[in-house]
Amino acid sequence: MRYTPERIDSLAANEVFVFGSNLAGMHGGGAARAALRHFGAVMGQGVGLQGQSYAIPTMQGGVETIRPYVDDFIDFARQHQGLTFLVTRIGCGIAGFRDEEIAPLFKAALGVANIVLPKSFVDLLQ
Repeated sequence: MRYTPERIDSLAANEVFVFGSNLAGMHGGGAARAALRHFGAVMGQGVGLQGQSYAIPTMQGGVETIRPYVDDFIDFARQHQGLTFLVTRIGCGIAGFRDEEIAPLFKAALGVANIVLPKSFVDLLQ
């Protein structure tokens, strides 16, 4: 099984960096800052595909407020099989959630061939 690398410095042409953001799209720190600097994230856009990155908001409340955005992401990935989505440990940095809280949101992603999850998420889901 393939896992998202701990550190992503570059992407192949068909790869997308999936990161946690805030709804306002202020990509000032963590993976969001990396997405802005290196992978085409757009300041002011807090959700969805932007360049070679995909934003999932994680800063607007509890875990249940993140679920709809993860579900939308999984649907988007299913519709874009030509792309490979490298999911970072969204919500587990600046947003302050634990892997145990976020990983279950990605259960449906386990069967999606073009979604690559962090090992910590996969270990919790198996």
